Amino acid sequence: MSGWNAHDIPDQSGRTAVVTGANSGLGLVTARELARRGARVVLACRSEARGSAAADRVTREVPGAEVEFARLDLGDLGSVREFADGYPYQRLDLLVDNAGVMAPPYGTTTDGFETQLGVNHLGHFALTGLLLPRLLDTPGARVVTVSSMMHALANVDLHDLNSERRYRRWIAYARSKTANLLFTHELARRLAATGSDVVAAAAHPGYAATNLQTAGPRAEGRRTAERLMEAGNRVLAQPAEAGALPTLYAATAPGVRPDSFHGPSFAMWRGAPAPSWRAPWTLDDRGGRLLWEASERLTGVSYDALKD
Repeated sequence: MSGWNAHDIPDQSGRTAVVTGANSGLGLVTARELARRGARVVLACRSEARGSAAADRVTREVPGAEVEFARLDLGDLGSVREFADGYPYQRLDLLVDNAGVMAPPYGTTTDGFETQLGVNHLGHFALTGLLLPRLLDTPGARVVTVSSMMHALANVDLHDLNSERRYRRWIAYARSKTANLLFTHELARRLAATGSDVVAAAAHPGYAATNLQTAGPRAEGRRTAERLMEAGNRVLAQPAEAGALPTLYAATAPGVRPDSFHGPSFAMWRGAPAPSWRAPWTLDDRGGRLLWEASERLTGVSYDALKD
């Protein structure tokens, strides 16, 4: 894995991928590089204007790329179902659960979930479950969920998943990223129990310069916070092209193990993809099972094919 970069991505010809949040940042880089290696890529984005512009950008940068936009709002379970019902292909080789929000003021999704839990975890939980039959029918399929090193700040609170008792934006973000890892852990366990060869893995970008850091402060008009985030991106962060490498590694490299977690090699911060440390609570079988059951109940999406 030493020095692994985008040139090492295996040929993806004949494979179909869905990348959520592919209109900018890590998602756009991930979609572009998969397309560059021959994959057909669906850019699943909330904004039609931004998603279509991203698809056009990829085709300009990668002549002959097979990419398309499809609308997906992870904060609206109706939109998630509409996307899954309208997915036009028989096979799905790769689902990259990438989209997310980070540390916004308290808010709720269309379905009443705290925004970060709803978008970062529950929307992807529902999407993966609804697309599961396509994944199971595709030999060698993978699900890659993008978490964060910030998950280490907090475990999920199963008694207050929606932060109704107290909302602290960074703790809520950390809990949603822990939820991503617990989801991967439990999904991998359930897939293995059925004998499926679908691989569920996770990745994180370290500190990558994207608009995720500045979106919250900009939306609230907190100009000082926005400038601090911009400065951090310039001075400390690695570019989105480098931040996307752990996701691309988990998605394409041979021998990726179920429930593995990949991130930058240097202090979880920057560098080539490598196995990443994760908080012990993200490997807790009971926690994963309880979060799974709560997620099924909240979303109404049941993974019937993976029932114990």
